[in-house]
Amino acid sequence: MTRKFGEIAFTPEVQAAQEERGSRQTYDRYIANGPANDTITPNIAKFIAQLEGFYLGTVSSNGYPYIQFRGGSPGFLKVLDEKTLGFADFSGNLQYITVGNLSSNDKAFLFLMDYRHRQRIKIWGRAEYIEGESSLLEQVRVADYPAQVERAILFHVEATSENCPQHIPVRYSEREVKAMMAPLENRIAELEQQLSEQNSSSKTGKQLPSRD
Repeated sequence: MTRKFGEIAFTPEVQAAQEERGSRQTYDRYIANGPANDTITPNIAKFIAQLEGFYLGTVSSNGYPYIQFRGGSPGFLKVLDEKTLGFADFSGNLQYITVGNLSSNDKAFLFLMDYRHRQRIKIWGRAEYIEGESSLLEQVRVADYPAQVERAILFHVEATSENCPQHIPVRYSEREVKAMMAPLENRIAELEQQLSEQNSSSKTGKQLPSRD
């Protein structure tokens, strides 16, 4: 259990619920003795680099949470420094809900999920959107993706927490499935070629050399 996570997530109402149900004392010890965990460590950076998507949570001015999925090629969520993440915001359905929410409340949340390895990381912080700064937009630009970057969204990390893998289903992305299937497809093609050569040889009466 990490200290910064507890300071943010364990509001007075949460603490009251824990006290009523008997877990408050345990969490008090965890938080008192736990590490801060308020930076992007090398292990978290490695985890982020292979992600093809994540969930971004913001809060509207009427108090409702808003969750949005953001996807892209691995590396589109970029570690700018140990306290800052950034990604490119492209033109979409023009609702601008995330942008509108951040203009009144910069508190935000990232939920990072790796289904293949059954790992997840939660990150609390504050987010902002930057428009018109070409140098920053270049930093978050996705290589070989032609869409115009409308703005950069920066996420300033305040706390991180890694969860246990219990109940996370194992799922694979299309890219991962293709990578796993490639050796099998190559082997099938090789066997089909051998079979074709054997069929041709049987028609001509020639004996093919052994490939063992």
